[in-house]
Amino acid sequence: MTETDVAEALRFLKGLADETRLRLIGHLANGEHSVGELAGLLELKAPTVSHHLTILKDLGLVKMSPEGNTHLYRLDGEALRGLGRLFLSPESVVSLACPVGEEAWKAKVLRDFTEGERIIQMPVRHKKRLAILEWLAGEFDLGVRYPESRVNEILKIHYPDYATLRRELVDWRFMARENGVYWRLPDDEAGPRTEGRDGREGADQA
Repeated sequence: MTETDVAEALRFLKGLADETRLRLIGHLANGEHSVGELAGLLELKAPTVSHHLTILKDLGLVKMSPEGNTHLYRLDGEALRGLGRLFLSPESVVSLACPVGEEAWKAKVLRDFTEGERIIQMPVRHKKRLAILEWLAGEFDLGVRYPESRVNEILKIHYPDYATLRRELVDWRFMARENGVYWRLPDDEAGPRTEGRDGREGADQA
């Protein structure tokens, strides 16, 4: 695998490394369901189910089709089988031994500080904290404007202190804010992320 292939594998595995999403896949394997039906089956709120369905849809594992005023979701079985062939063939597994540099380091940070979708603890070390913020920024789609209430809703899934996360995403220019509306900044517009707010390198504490 190339570094890009491994990064893609990590994206898929991260997307699947969540109990709720695995249960959603299980229910969708039995047939189409609406968000309301899935919320009832999983005993979760509809916005939470919608959030997880969006992630599975972005991975190409779930498809949505309108039926009147309702959206029905179904599992793309062929995409799931293709994923297994791509990442679980003997050749692909062997190639995972190749070094992947920065992406591997970021993946380790996520393993150390998250459990599924939940942040266990925000790291103190500057570079690791930015890796977590970068991961969180990926929960927001480029080109979409989010009201603050929606930003809070998404961040609350990951960490109780969503206000701090929201502020730091803006402070470190992963996101921008204007009049209570937030949007994700693309890499070529984002500001420096390797220095502290005072222009010096952030403290490298344990």
